[in-house]
Amino acid sequence: MPMSPLAADAEAPEWPADAVQVGRIIGALGLKGWIKVQPFARDPKALFSSRRWYVSAPPVLPGLDARSARPLLLRITHSRDHGDAVAAKPDGIDDRDSAHALRGAAVYVPRSSFPTAASDEYYWVDLIGLDVFNREGQALGRVTDLLDTGAHSVLRIEQAPAADGGSEPVERLVPFVAAYVDEVDLPGRRIVVDWGLDY
Repeated sequence: MPMSPLAADAEAPEWPADAVQVGRIIGALGLKGWIKVQPFARDPKALFSSRRWYVSAPPVLPGLDARSARPLLLRITHSRDHGDAVAAKPDGIDDRDSAHALRGAAVYVPRSSFPTAASDEYYWVDLIGLDVFNREGQALGRVTDLLDTGAHSVLRIEQAPAADGGSEPVERLVPFVAAYVDEVDLPGRRIVVDWGLDY
């Protein structure tokens, strides 16, 4: 059996400071080293925009210490839509066994390689951590996650308990649609919504 081109070595790359997980390798595709990736977004443009994918070690990968903190770097030569997944051909992966060995690995790309979003579009990763206020200036909490309901996204906002420690954290779910979201200020790290404290 030939040595895997993914064997760990001293030249393994460091994680990019702005690495964002965008998908997971779910298996091999065909016989010539193509992989199949399940993207974490309905529009996998972040996967298509970068030709350098950083992947975590999958549970079993011959020739690699799975406990390594360093990522594997895949140089993608071709990628295309494949139903609900993305098909990709990494350079140096030329057979089904090598491609299958990557199954289960998480795929990351640098945030800086994402295509520029339209003026009214936002990447989820950019919204997480923003402070949310209502029209009256009252703090509703901080975005901790986004949920995809199919029809639209929903901001999951968590407000820390009061300083006196007398209450539990409050979670709010606010639809991320124009009817409720007045402003997204990425440089100012804040979102303004039409939402009451008692909703």
